[in-house]
Amino acid sequence: MTLGATAQVSPNRADIETDDSVKLEIATPNDPLQESEQEIKNQKKLLLKHNDEVAFAKASNSLRRGYFVVLADYVQLGDMGYRRYDISKNSNFVLVQNEDGIIQFSFNDGNPGVNGLGGWTGKGKVRNKRITYQDNGDVNMQYQLISGTVNANVFITLFHNSKRAIVRITGSVPITIQGEILPYRDKDHR
Repeated sequence: MTLGATAQVSPNRADIETDDSVKLEIATPNDPLQESEQEIKNQKKLLLKHNDEVAFAKASNSLRRGYFVVLADYVQLGDMGYRRYDISKNSNFVLVQNEDGIIQFSFNDGNPGVNGLGGWTGKGKVRNKRITYQDNGDVNMQYQLISGTVNANVFITLFHNSKRAIVRITGSVPITIQGEILPYRDKDHR
């Protein structure tokens, strides 16, 4: 399909001259476009790439603004220790709301922990926030979560063209989680 037109404006009026080789084709249900499998595959690849870029832009913007949640789908306690893959994203997360932060882990394995759910919750103030950008496109964020019961350094790496991230939390027991970063604001901040 070829489209082409030129416009020429004279001092007195506007004339539009069209090229005689312009052919417009309209696809109708009786005349569907025939695309090869390779074209369909390429279109799907482009769509996935675009969706990844949009997800990355939203996630990196939420890091920069300081309103996000990392929903964990993998947790490791200690450097080579206890690992859990079968966890609930609703009760395993890292949340930052400007200057307030929460880290929560709840394995729901029948052993009640400090928070009564078989896990741990730390609430505190987010301090010393720093964001850096790597040459490969990854975004790094680090901050301290401080309160009367929590003193942890949190390191987040958002992988380029993705909303996937890894979070390393240092404290008495190092914790590593993997999950998705999503923009998040409490209703009080909307």
